[in-house]
Amino acid sequence: MIDALGLPAAATSAVCYGVASVLQSKAAKSSAASEQVDPRLVIRLLTQIPYLAGLLLDFAGFALSVLALRSLPLYVVQAIIASNLAVTALVVAVLYRARLARREWLAIAAICAGLAMLGLSAGKEGAHGVALSIRVGLLSGTVVLGVVAAWLARTTRQMPAAMLGAVAGLGYGAVAVAARTIPSLQPLQLVADPAAWALLIGAAIGTLFFATALQRGRVTTVTATMVVGETVVPAALGIALIGDSVRHGSAPLIAVGFLLSLAGTLTLARFGDVPEEVLAP
Repeated sequence: MIDALGLPAAATSAVCYGVASVLQSKAAKSSAASEQVDPRLVIRLLTQIPYLAGLLLDFAGFALSVLALRSLPLYVVQAIIASNLAVTALVVAVLYRARLARREWLAIAAICAGLAMLGLSAGKEGAHGVALSIRVGLLSGTVVLGVVAAWLARTTRQMPAAMLGAVAGLGYGAVAVAARTIPSLQPLQLVADPAAWALLIGAAIGTLFFATALQRGRVTTVTATMVVGETVVPAALGIALIGDSVRHGSAPLIAVGFLLSLAGTLTLARFGDVPEEVLAP
């Protein structure tokens, strides 16, 4: 049975992430740009109040997503969190008087409808005792992602913002799966748990690549590619490896709901960004 707190927690998490993206975009675009992915960018951003406020909202969103994962399948939680792009678009529209066209409103409506379908289709979340082999595999996959990301950072100049956002999404996707699979929060057990290390590595990848992407592209475009990476892969892993289930006969509802949410997300990626003159320091 689905806990009544699961859906509100996931929805509030999406709001936190959506507002955080706008704050972090403002900070990133006002910071000195670099041609390559540079970890020193995050250090510079940590001196800016908007970025710190965004990080606090990210932490709050993460805590709420973990609460939601206690009673909802991973694919439902990640799909709801993906709606943070709609929140980002609305915040940009309200704060900077950027007008939403009919297609953007339709996209937001599609996201809401798709999420409602996914919520109705949710079965029980998988067992919380995930096998050690799966957690080791998650750590191995995250390390490989980190190596590939580091190679791209060193060899590719001016990576497109969309590609940076996608890498960030895969990093945050690893965080979501790791948070779902960690069996215990006791400090001594966390230190020895592969999933905990996967979470830290994924968070580092996501934070660095997302910050760099925000410097180079629209916050909506970057967030769109990020949410695809952090939604599709964790959803598949949750069903295939963790044992998340769906209600009997609800497969068509899931397919339509997921496609609606994804189509709405990609449509909002075209929504205009915060004006450069507003973002200037």
